[in-house]
Amino acid sequence: MANLKIIDNFDGSFTLDPEIKAALFNLLNNEGFLQQVARESQSEAIEFTELIFQPVPYSANTPKGMPQLFEQYHESEDYVIINVPPNFMFQAKVFSPSRLCAIYRRIS
Repeated sequence: MANLKIIDNFDGSFTLDPEIKAALFNLLNNEGFLQQVARESQSEAIEFTELIFQPVPYSANTPKGMPQLFEQYHESEDYVIINVPPNFMFQAKVFSPSRLCAIYRRIS
């Protein structure tokens, strides 16, 4: 049986080239996708907050698998956090980090 490795600290910071970020945000703001996220999150309507983050390993400091800065959104009923679809990552040419999450705000 393999031993689990406890990660005390993980640097989840990243930067996206402005063109790549614009392409990704355009996909995440697509009206059809907004409607899909609203429907699947049982929300009347949602809007993209333009907040994205890289998921991080679970640890004592990051028990929700996200940078602490974003935990407030996880704990709020007013927000929905999704995994950015892999095809969006590919279309926008985001190859690093390999996974991202996006935060949407419920409206109305």
